[in-house]
Amino acid sequence: MSAQPDETIRMPAEWEPHEATWLAYPHQSSDWPGKVSAVRWAMAEFVRKLQEQETVRLLVRDAKEARRALSLLGRAGARTSELEVHVCPTDRSWLRDSGPTFVLRGSSLRAVCWQFNAWGRYSNWQLDARVGRSIARLANATIVEPRLAGRRIVLEGGAIDCNGRGTVLTTEECLLGQGRHARNAGLRREDLESVLGDALGATNVLWLGRGIAGDDTGGHVDTLARFVGPRTVAAAVEPDPVDENFEPLQDNLERLKAMHDQDGRSLEIVELPMPRPIHFEGWRVPATYANFYVANGRVLVPTFNDPSDGLAVGILQQCFPDREVCGIHCTDIALGAGALHCLAQQQPRIPHGP
Repeated sequence: MSAQPDETIRMPAEWEPHEATWLAYPHQSSDWPGKVSAVRWAMAEFVRKLQEQETVRLLVRDAKEARRALSLLGRAGARTSELEVHVCPTDRSWLRDSGPTFVLRGSSLRAVCWQFNAWGRYSNWQLDARVGRSIARLANATIVEPRLAGRRIVLEGGAIDCNGRGTVLTTEECLLGQGRHARNAGLRREDLESVLGDALGATNVLWLGRGIAGDDTGGHVDTLARFVGPRTVAAAVEPDPVDENFEPLQDNLERLKAMHDQDGRSLEIVELPMPRPIHFEGWRVPATYANFYVANGRVLVPTFNDPSDGLAVGILQQCFPDREVCGIHCTDIALGAGALHCLAQQQPRIPHGP
């Protein structure tokens, strides 16, 4: 951690006011075999629910795709005349990871553009590696590209979660993992804490362990545990001791119970259930309610036609009593190894005046 972090740099919590939400129109058929059409309809519902609360800015690959997207979204009830559409070629639609992490420095907007390499698992990522800068320019944000010892830092937005007050959640598996899928081989825990301090204003980095089965991101925290208040964390738990997610989620839960916020106060933990396992061609889909998205006035929760859907929505409604909490069916989206939070990137509203 930097000895003197710049206290004027701050990553707002997701529940703070948004200027807009950025999305990218789904098109990668290999991510959703035979399901792209269904995923687009689910995305349309996501857009419609978001538009009722805030501006949606949608990336499309070209003018032809823009026409098709607007046609489908209009049929789904979205207000297409209010939708901001921008041509920006992408490899995939997971803007939480390829897009920039927005932070505030005083009253100015900065876009932290991490090096993106498709989680070290896919060969087609070159277009997505440019998405962060493209969104930054469209948002009129200052571009920041974190480096350490001359090398750009590989990181994705889904690897971190924050409370808006200097505390950041992440995982050892993701940021400290070594081997073939290592993001920043050779960097130590203190190196990465220094980077998070300089780029995001983090003063307190909390390290969980491993992620859930089927997660091709290598342990992203936004499938595991999320801040729902300045010192309250909603953590995914698996009650079945024979389930492969039981051990890593229990370990994360025990770690959270021993952790403190930036002021030394213990965290409050809210337990979120896991849905029953979903499998596709022998692969376990990384379905989790922790991948919810907090919009202006609303919280959108992935659901899976599971008995725990209503329970998860109810728990999060208690966490956000001043917002409407509603579910969006995400079984088809989850076949691409992500859900609502993975698709969306919030742009915080710049505060004006005291």
